[in-house]
This record gives sequence, C-alpha cells and structure tokens, in this order.
Amino acid sequence: MPQIFHRSTNTISRFSIFGVLFLLIGLLWVIAAINRSSYVTEQDVVREQPVPFSHDHHVGGLGIDCRYCHTSVETAAFAGIPATSICMNCHSQIWATSDVLKPVRDSLQTGTPIRWTRVHNLPDFAYFNHAIHVRKGVGCSTCHGPVDRMPLMRQEHTLQMEWCLNCHRQPEQFLRPREELFNMGWQPAGDQIELGQKLMKDYKIKSPAVLTSCSTCHR
Repeated sequence: MPQIFHRSTNTISRFSIFGVLFLLIGLLWVIAAINRSSYVTEQDVVREQPVPFSHDHHVGGLGIDCRYCHTSVETAAFAGIPATSICMNCHSQIWATSDVLKPVRDSLQTGTPIRWTRVHNLPDFAYFNHAIHVRKGVGCSTCHGPVDRMPLMRQEHTLQMEWCLNCHRQPEQFLRPREELFNMGWQPAGDQIELGQKLMKDYKIKSPAVLTSCSTCHR
C-alpha cells in the first residue's frame, strides 16, 4: 500500500504538539507574571489622597508614634484611620492656614470625615486582625515596610496569600519583642531565628500547621 502522507508530516506533527505545549507553558508564565505584577497587587503604587500626608515627615522627622494616629491597632481588628480632631491637635497651631490642609479644616468644621483612599486593602474573603499580630510580636514595618521613609504612603508587599503564608510557615524569622513593635529602625541584636523561636514560646504562638490552616484566614 502506498504511503498516504509525506515523511515531513511526522516532523510537522511533532512541531505542532511541542509548539502547543510551549505556547501553553508560556501563557501560564505570562498569567503568573501578571498576577504578581503591581498592576494586580498595587505593590509600590502611590495612591492619590485628598491630603498629601507624609509619614516620612511625621514619623521619621517628628518621631510621632504610630499609635497616636492609629489608636486601635493594639486592641481591634482594624488599625483605625485618625479622626480629623487628631490632626487638628497640632494643625490648629502649626500650618493652621495652609492651603494644603484646607480639607482637614473643612472636615472639622462640617463634621464630615475625610475620604482617604485605602492603601492596604485585603479582599473580603481574607480575615485579618491587627491586634492579634501586634500581641504576637509582629512589628509595623514587617508588613508595612519603612513607613518612616515614605513621603507618600505605598503598599510595600503584594499582600497575596503566598506572602502571608511565608510568615505563617516560619514566624520565627519575623518576630520581635513587643517593646520594639513600633520602632521603625529595630534590628535584632543577635540571631533572629534564635530570638524568634524564644518569642514563639513566650507569646504562645501556635504551630505552623495551625497558622497555615485554611480556617485561620478564611472564616
């Protein structure tokens, strides 16, 4: 029986199969890259705010403690957005007539809160509690980055699940003493792993198996 297809058909079929395989792999790589890009995660993206508040000036320059503005960070799930009255404790005397601070003065006079644009915004299906992380020895800069050097606030990390799990799997790498939680420049005096393992016992932190359980964050 004569050969129906030319010998080159075998080469073409192999090329087609492997070509489709490489195309699918490339497509998956592109999707993964987009999913980790700042376009999706908004990492390092500076959000426009009604007032250009500078953490670099207030925290790094003036040394204002995080808890002065974020009053509920140690006791509630939400760190809290400072009320206008907190801003005006200083700005009724300092830069009291500045045009930049007019939205703050108007907010105080009308009783209408300033509509800040949220920078760190987890999806609704992920449960996060600030207070428990603070009580367990997770410092502000661990998640929020060097806030004291940010003229305008930005999101330091991706906030994706793999980033959260990186800490939950190895909490000893990120813990610090409670008295240093709000110290932006803190560095461990000795070995971080040794210190972290001690703090895990002192602060009664649960095992990675519990911390990485789905129900811990998805309730």
